[in-house]
Amino acid sequence: MIGKLFCVSVYGESHGKCIGTLIEGCPPGIKVSEEDIAKELSRRRPKPPLGTSRVEPDKFEILSGVFNGYTTGAPINIVIWNKDIDPGDYELFKRVPRPSHADYVARVKYRGYNDYRGGGIFSGRLTAAYVAAGVIAKKLLERFGVKIAAHIVQIGDVYLEKELSYNEIMESRGSSPIECGDGVKAKDMIKVIDSVKKKGDSIGGVVEAIAIGLPVGLGEPIFDRLDGEIAKALFAIPGVKGVEFGAGFKLACMWGSEANDQYTLQDGKVVTITNNSGGIVGGISNGMPIKLRVVFKPTPSIAYRQKSIDLDKMEETYLEAVGRFDPCIATRTPPIVEAVLGIVLADHILRWNAWRELESLEGK
Repeated sequence: MIGKLFCVSVYGESHGKCIGTLIEGCPPGIKVSEEDIAKELSRRRPKPPLGTSRVEPDKFEILSGVFNGYTTGAPINIVIWNKDIDPGDYELFKRVPRPSHADYVARVKYRGYNDYRGGGIFSGRLTAAYVAAGVIAKKLLERFGVKIAAHIVQIGDVYLEKELSYNEIMESRGSSPIECGDGVKAKDMIKVIDSVKKKGDSIGGVVEAIAIGLPVGLGEPIFDRLDGEIAKALFAIPGVKGVEFGAGFKLACMWGSEANDQYTLQDGKVVTITNNSGGIVGGISNGMPIKLRVVFKPTPSIAYRQKSIDLDKMEETYLEAVGRFDPCIATRTPPIVEAVLGIVLADHILRWNAWRELESLEGK
């Protein structure tokens, strides 16, 4: 579960009957439509010819918590039905684990009782539930003037050298099968993916996210730091292997005089001249845009002969992955990153608002 006041949990498995999300703590009166959820789910689905041939229709039902187009304050339960399943593809991986997948560790941890079909709970399929919950979170954040956008900034050795604003990212949306704010770079990324797909291989990528309109004060140090909570939640997305904020790992090459975000006044408001901290200092938002990047590893399932172990016989063997896989999972992740970031920010903005309400009561 993610969150303390705005709490989100997910359920289901990749090739089970359904997946879904339960959202608790959402205030009443937030306008939500099925069209909003369907639109975001469509962003996550694979775009031909870049993605897997498994294309779920993502038919969903809002079972509770939304009435006449508005949240009621009750727990919100959204179920998404699995339709395009083919569990037979995965029988081999029950005993011969795929390299860099969770097959082996899941079998050991759950003593062989886990649902291994399609990766079970470790499958990217469950991220559809994250996206559905993220719609509710982002609608709540809009009440506070907070907006979120994410896009792909790197696939293989093709990367954006310039930073784009929230508006620039949003203006480019829908112009390419790849959600990249730069149309030229998007075409180059598609070429890279097409090349590795023809070879039966896969490639990694980086997604950048930005959140604007945040107040100063989100985050609950010491242990519920805003950046720590965001990073923890992002690592719940399958394939994530690294998260950085602001200048990130480039800070290792910078002097303090370069890295420090100096303060200035802008229309009577305290702002920073640069944003190398990515909008978070001491685990607390400083009012500047939150900027972060997430790196996704190449899809482990590839059409290459790879070494593994037959766990039933305890003998070394080889396998070639069969089934339906994405040559680059990063291409489907911008709406997922947005959703997860939105869920964490929704929780923390409610916690921040609780402080404000306390101050109001103390002032009476």
